[in-house]
Amino acid sequence: MITRRVLLVVPTLVWAGIFFFVPLGLLILYSFGQIDIITFQVDWGWTFENYQRIVDPLYFKPIMRGVGLSLLATTLCLIVGFPVALWMSRLSGAAQTLLLVAVMVPFWASFVVRTYALVNLLSDGGPVADALQAIGISDGSPGIMYTPLAVAIGIVYSYLPLMILPLFVALERIDPSLLHASADLGASNLRTFRRVTLPLATPGIVAGCVLVGIPATGEYVIPAILGGGKTLLVGNVIADQFLKVGDYPFGSALAVALMLVLLLVLVIARSRLRNVEEVA
Repeated sequence: MITRRVLLVVPTLVWAGIFFFVPLGLLILYSFGQIDIITFQVDWGWTFENYQRIVDPLYFKPIMRGVGLSLLATTLCLIVGFPVALWMSRLSGAAQTLLLVAVMVPFWASFVVRTYALVNLLSDGGPVADALQAIGISDGSPGIMYTPLAVAIGIVYSYLPLMILPLFVALERIDPSLLHASADLGASNLRTFRRVTLPLATPGIVAGCVLVGIPATGEYVIPAILGGGKTLLVGNVIADQFLKVGDYPFGSALAVALMLVLLLVLVIARSRLRNVEEVA
């Protein structure tokens, strides 16, 4: 029986080893190497110089700016997604199913195609510019494209469903009798939301922030298209080291550092979820 179980696991281990562990190991090895400025070949060695360069203001400032932008976009997704998920959780039957399908429909289209669609919407002379001009906010040239605002809009638009779905699952599981009991005890709607709904929705909030924040931090496509190369996130900085500069060791160090930070975030988020589950 044990042999059969081991045999069932072998294909997964081989697949993970070839396409995950081996590339990850090479990435870590590269991060400790140096690039020869004459031959542009990697000089294998064990140096922490690449990791020390990360805190150089030339790289650290755009990295932190990108992290701040991803945190802002994650917060906006939470602010927009929570009311939508709460509304969906209060519905039932066909209406709820229809809204769930509507949330998932964007995933049926290519991520790149959806991002390029925003170019037409946000460009000067586009529908957004026309709407702002109609209400007197802009003269028809709002200058949204190729700015951090355009990148933030793109991240919110692309990742909002990943925030709504876990929030919906958490909110939909709340027993309505708890809300009724809170009202019977004299609590207002705001107090009920703050003392009952919000604590019970914490697992969904944490899961949604992780699902949105982690990929948004390493996002490459959205800043490249909507940012026009002017607004860089960590993913763009890493890609430039590999594709433009050719400094594989430093690019690898950036990638490894990003993975370690995101791993720490996952550990903290998991610890938070465990504490919430124990209290519940």
